[in-house]
Amino acid sequence: MSKKYESLAKEIVTAIGGKENVANAFHCQTRLRFTLKDEKSIDDKKVESIDGVQKVIRNAGVYQVVIGTHVADVFEEVEKLVDIKSGVETEATKVKKNIAETVIDFVAAVFQPVIPALSGAGMVKALLALLVVCKVIDNTSQTYQLLNLFADGVFYFLPMILAYTTAQKMKCNPILAVGVAAMMMHPNWTAMVSAGDPVQFFSVIPFRLTSYSNSVIPIILIIFVQSYVEKALKKIIPKAVELVFVPMFTFLIMGTLAFSALGPLGSIVGGWMATFFTFLSVNASWAPAVLIGGLLPVMVMFGIHNGVAPLGVMQMANLGYDSIFGPGCVCSNMAQATAGAVVAFRTRNKKTKQVATSGSITAYMGITEPILYGVNLPKKYPLVAAMIGGGFGGLYAGLTHTHRFATGSSGLPAVLLYIGDDTMTYFVNIIIAIVISIVVSGVVTFILSLKYEKDENIESEKDEKKEIAASTLAEGNSTTIYVPVIGEVHPLSDAADEAFASEALGKGAMIIPTDETVVSPVDGTIEMLFDTGHAVGITSDDGVELLVHIGIDTVNMQGKGFQPLVKQGDHVKKGDKLIQFSIDEIKNAGYSEQTMVIVTNTPDYAEVTATTGKSMNAGDAMINVSK
Repeated sequence: MSKKYESLAKEIVTAIGGKENVANAFHCQTRLRFTLKDEKSIDDKKVESIDGVQKVIRNAGVYQVVIGTHVADVFEEVEKLVDIKSGVETEATKVKKNIAETVIDFVAAVFQPVIPALSGAGMVKALLALLVVCKVIDNTSQTYQLLNLFADGVFYFLPMILAYTTAQKMKCNPILAVGVAAMMMHPNWTAMVSAGDPVQFFSVIPFRLTSYSNSVIPIILIIFVQSYVEKALKKIIPKAVELVFVPMFTFLIMGTLAFSALGPLGSIVGGWMATFFTFLSVNASWAPAVLIGGLLPVMVMFGIHNGVAPLGVMQMANLGYDSIFGPGCVCSNMAQATAGAVVAFRTRNKKTKQVATSGSITAYMGITEPILYGVNLPKKYPLVAAMIGGGFGGLYAGLTHTHRFATGSSGLPAVLLYIGDDTMTYFVNIIIAIVISIVVSGVVTFILSLKYEKDENIESEKDEKKEIAASTLAEGNSTTIYVPVIGEVHPLSDAADEAFASEALGKGAMIIPTDETVVSPVDGTIEMLFDTGHAVGITSDDGVELLVHIGIDTVNMQGKGFQPLVKQGDHVKKGDKLIQFSIDEIKNAGYSEQTMVIVTNTPDYAEVTATTGKSMNAGDAMINVSK
């Protein structure tokens, strides 16, 4: 949502001295607020010249960049650039990961970069299987052997690829890591393993006869240890000769450890995993597919899928097929796509229909994030329906022992990955599982939509009425903004805050309140309500965007003395109570109680005029807006 403000955020961060100069960052209703390490070196005029910045204010050690009511969207992008996860007015803290999060992060970092290569090779294997089944080529022909070589190269040399990604994660030399993996894949070692004669290093250290092609666990374990060996060597060996002796000793130490201890240990662990995978396939084949099919959306939301998906790769490396992740994943994705498609059919909200239509298409191709985060998760009921449908489809796939013979995407094209062993059985079964997922999720989504989309469509009718009202205003009529709180109405230029007084945020009026209840100045919708309760944004039914800001710098009170009486998204009538506040609490905190009423989309109108210079009651006409 905030992506369109990425460029603006970069310009602001650069102008204030880069992320190195930012000690803390947060935002209030209208402005970014920075605590800078060196505020004196910043050129305010340079910051204000940025397109999208209204004004710069320095106040009590806080560098304020006035943006407008869309400041939260801009802050999302700023937050990424300054490496601060502080939210609103909290100290920046570093998030500590628990053990499970650390393991998932490690596994994801090692396997995710490999996915494109595995997917490409998997689709080549799927094409090869299809050509054999359709008798286009023979499995004894040279063409078959060459195509098989195209696909198997990635899997055969998988240890070398994983060595590189593991080294990147562990921050050791990836080329040295690949060099160690190359030792283990060397034809001479393969010949020794095939010969079966005992191998001893210096006639003392036994090297276990193990083939490491297609393996996963051994190389990850080896490079994990290598990262610490490298760091230790760099501390011991002088910088002048580091370039020569660190690689030499790394190869000598890791080569010995790889063949004598770490490689065999990883191979044993891999054997245990193969035994476990076989046990699952024979005794509980339904369980993985049901769990993945039903719970994958939740796993994606929490990032757990990054730790589960590699199990399928490991199973394939050990057994030649994947029944743990692939079948459940494709069922889940098809269920999500279908739930989104039903929403697109049922909703009357134009924006939702557009997002659901495009998102469901990409989900059918295996990319579910747009439909998950854009439609299914916000609406909730399509997500529930998709999880039910994916679970049922996964159950069928599991009970029929359906598995794929190569890794790849988990969209409709992935059905080709289930052709193998010179049979179409698994291909047929995955299609049936997908049909079950689509039918169940589609039916459940439609039934639930009868209730939930009815409410949504009522809101869409309200939006249509707003559009009609706005078009009426555009034809030359005017709208009136009424006084939201009893008090003396002054020109906005009298405001003690320069950002308001300069009309950088829009035209309007300033009120010195004598009462402590803010009421709605129009019929409209609460678009924004700050957690601290000091400001509220309202869009009138005819499209006028208003900001009612109680006090100056009262965001610093962190909600003390303010009690919101409505919530974001509420539709209110003129005169409805919005916020209770305490004038005494504001003054005791050292702030001004001046309350601003601003038309934030002033540029959309030809004229915004305010009646000022006298005391007014709540509900009196105060500002006139006309096209």
